[in-house]
Amino acid sequence: MATTERPADDAAGGMRNNTSPVPNIFPPPESMRPTLVGEHYSVVAGHPLVAMIAADVLDRGGTAIDAGVAAGLASNVIQADMCNLGGVAPILVRQAGSDQVWSISGVGTWSGSVTLEAYLERYGGDMPLGAPCSIVPAAADAWLSALSRFGTWSFADAAAPAIRYAREGFVLDRRTALAYELMGATFRNWESSRATYWPQGKAPREGDRLKQTDLALLLERLTAAEQGANREQALEAVRKAFYAGEVAERIVAWVSGNGGWMTLDDLAGFRNEVAPAKSYDYRGWRMFTGGTYSQAPVILQTLSVLAGFDAAALAGREDDYLHLLTEAMKLAFSDREKFYGDPNFAATTIEELLSDEHVARLRALVNPSEALPDLPTMDLPAPGGLRWGKRRDTTNFTVIDAKGNAFSCSASDTIDGNPIVPGLGIMVSPRGVQSRLDAGHPAALGPGRRPRLTPSPALALSLGEVEQRVMALSSSGGDVIPQGILQTFLNIVDRNMSPQQAVEAPRITCLAFPDSFFPHFHDVGRLSVESRISENTRAKLAARGHRIHPWPDYEFDASGVAVSLDLAPPSSDGRVLGSGADPRRSHYAISR
Repeated sequence: MATTERPADDAAGGMRNNTSPVPNIFPPPESMRPTLVGEHYSVVAGHPLVAMIAADVLDRGGTAIDAGVAAGLASNVIQADMCNLGGVAPILVRQAGSDQVWSISGVGTWSGSVTLEAYLERYGGDMPLGAPCSIVPAAADAWLSALSRFGTWSFADAAAPAIRYAREGFVLDRRTALAYELMGATFRNWESSRATYWPQGKAPREGDRLKQTDLALLLERLTAAEQGANREQALEAVRKAFYAGEVAERIVAWVSGNGGWMTLDDLAGFRNEVAPAKSYDYRGWRMFTGGTYSQAPVILQTLSVLAGFDAAALAGREDDYLHLLTEAMKLAFSDREKFYGDPNFAATTIEELLSDEHVARLRALVNPSEALPDLPTMDLPAPGGLRWGKRRDTTNFTVIDAKGNAFSCSASDTIDGNPIVPGLGIMVSPRGVQSRLDAGHPAALGPGRRPRLTPSPALALSLGEVEQRVMALSSSGGDVIPQGILQTFLNIVDRNMSPQQAVEAPRITCLAFPDSFFPHFHDVGRLSVESRISENTRAKLAARGHRIHPWPDYEFDASGVAVSLDLAPPSSDGRVLGSGADPRRSHYAISR
C-alpha cells in the first residue's frame, strides 16, 4: 500500500496530524499561568469573585476607581478572613492623562483620649488583643474618599455586589474554609464572631455557604443614607451614617466598654489623608507609594540604593543579585525602624531619606562579599541634621482601565484581631498593634497618631514617553509586602520578565529587623528563600553571612502580589494591558 511522504517544510509549520508531532517548535511554558492580555482593562484581585465584580463594573462603564471601590467593599465581605470594613485600606489612584498619583492613607488614628502613659499604667508592657489595640476604622472612609474625589459611581451601585454576597452568602473554597478554621483558634472565644463565622458551632468546610446578615444590614443602612443635593453631599451623608449616629455610638460603646479608648469626637472628626504620593525614579519608571505613616517608602529607599548599582548586569549571577537586593532592603528596613512614623509627628521626612547625601551614605555600606549586620543604619546621623502568631491578614487588588485610570489597594484587618461588634457585622481596626510602647520610637503610641501601617500599595509611571505606561502593584503579607512588590517590579524592569513570570519567580524575604506587630519579635539575620532557588546559590549566600531559612517552592508567607500594567506605550490605537496573579495565594486576573 502506498504511503504519502510528509513534506520537508512540515517541520517548520503547516498542518500535521496527531500522529506526527514536530518536537521543539514551541518552547516550554514560561509560567504556570499565562499572562492575560487585554485592551479594555486589567484586574487582579486576591479572590476570583472579587476580580469578577471589578470586571463587571468596568464592563458596565465604570472606571478603574469605581471598580476598585466595588472590589474593596466586596473584599470586606468575601475576604473577611483578610480585611474588614472596620479595618484599614490604603489606596493609590492615578487619573487618566495625569502624571500625578494620589495617596489615600487608609489607616485610622488612636483616640485623642489616650496617652502612652495611660496605656502603660493600665496594661504595663502588654498590648492585649481586642479593644485595647483598637483605633478609628479607616476603610469605610477610604472607599468613600476614593469615590468622592476620583470616582463616578454612587455608593449604592459600588456596594451592591457586597450587599448581595453578605445577605445571600457565598460558597467557601477550600483555602478560605481553612482560614476560618485556623483563625477560629482566636475568635471561637468571642461570641459575636463565633456566631457569624462558625454558625453551626464549628469551623465551616469547603462548599458551605457563609452569610453575614448584620454586615448586609449595615451596608444597606449606609446605602439608604445616600441622599443629598448632589453626588458629593450624598457621599458625605453615607460617611456620616458610619462615623456619627447609632453606628458610631455602638463602636464607641464596644471599644470603651472593653478596655480601649474611643470617643464620638474621634469618629466624627476622622478623615483619611488624601495627598500626593511620594516617589523615586528608577530605570525609566517613577515609582509612587504612600508616606511614612506606613512602611511603603521602604520600596522607594530600596530602589534608591539599587540605582547606584547595575542590577540588570547581574543576570546569571543569582547569588550576587540576591545579595545586593537583600542588602538594599536591609538598609531601607533599618531606616524604617529609625525614622518611620506618622509624619504629622515624626521629625524626619521621606524626602530627606531620599536625598543624594543620605542615599550615598547607604550605598557606601554595601559590601559585595559580606552581609551587613541587622539594623545597620541605627548609628548613622539623621539626614539633614509575648509574640502573637503570624499575621498575614491582608488582601490586595489592582485595576487599570482603557483610559489609563489606575487603582491599587492593600486592604487589611481580620476577624482574629478583634471581635465582631454586636449588631454591626464588622470589627474595629486592631491596627494599634503596629504602634510602639516606647516614647522614643518614631511609631510610638499617642493621642491622634496613626500606627505605622504595613499594607503598602504602589503605582509606577514610565518616564520619557509621550503617553505614559502605567504599572499598578499591590501585595499582602505584613512586613513582606514591600518585598513582594519590589521583586515583582525589578523582575519586570531589570530582568525583562512578563507580568506572570514576575509574580511566579522565586522569592526571598529579608527579616533582619523587628516585626511590625506587637511584641515586635526580631529573628536576627534571617533570610527566607524559596527552595526553587538552587542549593548552590543558597550556599553562596550563606557564605556571605546570611542566615538562610529554606521555604517551600511557593510559600504563602512570601506575599501574594497583583500586578497590572501597560505592556507597551499607549497609542491612538489604544492600550495593551497585561496582568499577573500570584499562585501563592488565591489571586485571580481578568483582562479584556
